[in-house]
Amino acid sequence: MLLESVGPDEGLEVVGEAGDGATAVRMVAALQPDVVLMDVRMPRVDGIEATRRIVESGAAARVLVLTTFDLDDLAFAALRAGASGFLLKDVQPDELVRALHAVAAGDAVLTPRLTRHLLHLAEERLPGGPAAGDVQPPEEVVRPEVAQLEQLTPRERDVLVEVARGLSNAEIARRLVLSEPTVKGHVGRLLAKLGLRDRVQVVVWAYRAGVVTPDDPTPS
Repeated sequence: MLLESVGPDEGLEVVGEAGDGATAVRMVAALQPDVVLMDVRMPRVDGIEATRRIVESGAAARVLVLTTFDLDDLAFAALRAGASGFLLKDVQPDELVRALHAVAAGDAVLTPRLTRHLLHLAEERLPGGPAAGDVQPPEEVVRPEVAQLEQLTPRERDVLVEVARGLSNAEIARRLVLSEPTVKGHVGRLLAKLGLRDRVQVVVWAYRAGVVTPDDPTPS
């Protein structure tokens, strides 16, 4: 209802709505949307499995997951399944609209508030063994090597810090006075140099490496 009310003015169009994950997967194949706004808990097939199926199908649609703090395990699993980010269910309408546009443009969405929470959680989990159903980051993330950080250029390190703080490519571009394509290129190169799959792993790697800490101020 929210998106249908603001969509026309924001360049958004709701092309379908599904009541469960299985239906969502079928509708993505039929309607080919740009973005899927995915709930986690749904009947029959949950949002995590639906996300995995959508990503593995090769669909162009990118998935943005809505979650709450009491679904930490599911939030991690959704990102591992290929989601492009997630937001809290109390997200403000303007923030939701910006997130949808960011994901449609190929960016990832990790809000600073939620990033901090996940990283505090990661600090608690990474030293021990994984719980049942957990997916641990690769060994490079758990024990980052100084040599990897030294492979990065000064500008790539700047971008690494901003990614770890939960900023989008557009926000990083404004903060560092760069173009978005330039930021995207830096992100791609630091992913390759650090041997990481996505921005989520970059965030965890940066905190484990001490590049930033959960208590660092979030840039305004």
